Formats: sequence, C-alpha cells, structure tokens
Amino acid sequence: MEALAHARHVGYPPRKVRQVADMVRGRNVEEALEILKLSARVAAVPMGKTIRSAMHNMVNKKGGTVEAEDMMIKNIQVDEGRTLYRIRPRAQGRAYRIRKRSSHIKVVVSMPDEE
Repeated sequence: MEALAHARHVGYPPRKVRQVADMVRGRNVEEALEILKLSARVAAVPMGKTIRSAMHNMVNKKGGTVEAEDMMIKNIQVDEGRTLYRIRPRAQGRAYRIRKRSSHIKVVVSMPDEE
C-alpha cells in the first residue's frame, strides 16, 4: 500500500531541494525525519513537512494501525515550479533579470512488507 503527498510552489530552487531529497531517498520515514531535523539546509523544512504529510496520509489510509518506523520512502520527485522574474537596477540605466525559482515536491511512502 502506498500513500503520497505533494508540496507545490515551495520557494526554493529545485537544484537545492534535490540535494536534500537525495539525503533521504529510500530510507525509513523515522530515520529520514531525524536526518532532516539535523540538516543545515533550509529546504529540509518543507521536505520534512511533505514526508510527514505522506506518513499521516498512510496512517489515515490504514486506519491508524501503522507506525513511522514501519514505513519507507519509496519515491521522492522534485520538479521545477513557477519562476518569478524580478528586475535588479544596474548602472547606466540597465536592468538585470533575477529569477526566483520554485519547486514542486512529491513524496511516495510505502509499507516494505507489502510490496
């Protein structure tokens, strides 16, 4: 059985969020949350929230009989979200473009003994 959770328009670039996703991909949910809690990366906060949401979705699906140490992260997918374009004033009337990138996170949690 699988449960999934989405986080859309997370305000961090996909490249930085993918680095956090690589730390916890394929791990136990409880272990992954512990790693993210100790991580210095700012993108670890929305990643932890998304994993926790997927975990709670699994608990609701199974009727409250599942523990976090019984679940594994089956898949984490980080896609590029909307890019906001801003202007930075420069010398002699020029303007440089600033791209503020965002990400979409998708987490799939599964029970390893039922695969």
